[in-house]
Amino acid sequence: MTLSIIVPVYNEQRTLRACLRRVAAVPFDKEILVVDDASTDGSRAIVQEMSAAYPSIRLLAHARNRGKGAALRTGIGEAAGDIVIIQDADLEYDPADYPALVNPIADGRADVVFGSRFLGGEHRVLYFWHSVGNSLLTLLSNAFTNLNLTDMETCYKAFRREVIQNFVLESDRFGFEPEITAKVAKTPCVIYEVPISYHGRTYAQGKKITWRDGAAAFVHIIRFNLFRAPQQCRHQDWASIPALVEHQAGIGVHGLAHTSALAPHV
Repeated sequence: MTLSIIVPVYNEQRTLRACLRRVAAVPFDKEILVVDDASTDGSRAIVQEMSAAYPSIRLLAHARNRGKGAALRTGIGEAAGDIVIIQDADLEYDPADYPALVNPIADGRADVVFGSRFLGGEHRVLYFWHSVGNSLLTLLSNAFTNLNLTDMETCYKAFRREVIQNFVLESDRFGFEPEITAKVAKTPCVIYEVPISYHGRTYAQGKKITWRDGAAAFVHIIRFNLFRAPQQCRHQDWASIPALVEHQAGIGVHGLAHTSALAPHV
């Protein structure tokens, strides 16, 4: 199976080289789609330089800054691998966790995998109120979706490509996380959650998300759970997705019987 790793970038020159080296080093067949969202600090030049050394790296560029969600839409639209993984460029998330993210999908048990920072993985001790905010947003999201996630706001999410490309995504900034969670919950997709490590950074180190984004996430949870129909996708029904047809037949990616995609969410 091949991976499409989408890396949204906006002014990440301090960590970008190290991040891309780590992603390039993971032992999977892969394409690395780096979406530069009109950086002004030389990030685009770094990607161009590294793509010469690592053929798996491909640069996609925005002419103007449009936000993380818009960058992810660009990358998702270009993805050609079997599994799509979201990767931030700031070194908070470790590509060494890819096997944990990929295995439930590769084994035919899951369609979507969330990497949780709160299930026991190694993590840097940092902002208390950020963890409270994440917990409250996850709780609110779970109340609407009836999922029992522990970390809705996690960057690390992996998808069967047919699944993620089927959604009509709308959020331009940091609304991608509550949006995709709400939309996945309205489908027959099987969702798994796995522990990951987390190495948070401070604002002095370039962290961008603020309380305003937390407030916006609250609005997005309400918006995408209450005011979006379940059928908002590119295909008329989920039976047209090959991976889900396999699920409904009880056949996994390796031809093995596994949990039906019509089973309750995990």
